Amino acid sequence: MADAPKFLLVNSQVLPEVFDKVVKAKMYLARGKAKSASQAAQMAGISRSAFYKYKDSVYTYEERMSENLITFAFTLEDRPGVLSSLLGEFYKAGTNIITVNQNIPVDGVAMVSISVRTGTSSLSRAELLGLLDGLDGVVEIKTI
Repeated sequence: MADAPKFLLVNSQVLPEVFDKVVKAKMYLARGKAKSASQAAQMAGISRSAFYKYKDSVYTYEERMSENLITFAFTLEDRPGVLSSLLGEFYKAGTNIITVNQNIPVDGVAMVSISVRTGTSSLSRAELLGLLDGLDGVVEIKTI
């Protein structure tokens, strides 16, 4: 039986430069700056074979870290501006919104789930909950 993958956290300065370049190539593809893997590899300064060899094994710490993800389940009043205000508060708090899912309103309220990455936020989970719970139009808030 094969061993499960083992992950290490290593300072990129001690690794061969190819790993940083693979991450750059992946970024070029993800952001649409490169139209193909070949173009991304060329832009990053590596061969296409090096890109394919490492692309599924090399990630930035931020890409693989899940501890700073929070999913909130909201019940919001169904009126203009409530969701917009809520999203603005996430922005002000320094979070990065990953997903927003809103159900069709029923009985004057809508269920909304929002997943955020809190990496640059200085607020704790409890502080963020307190800030959002006091917003006009927020009926209920839970974390999942």
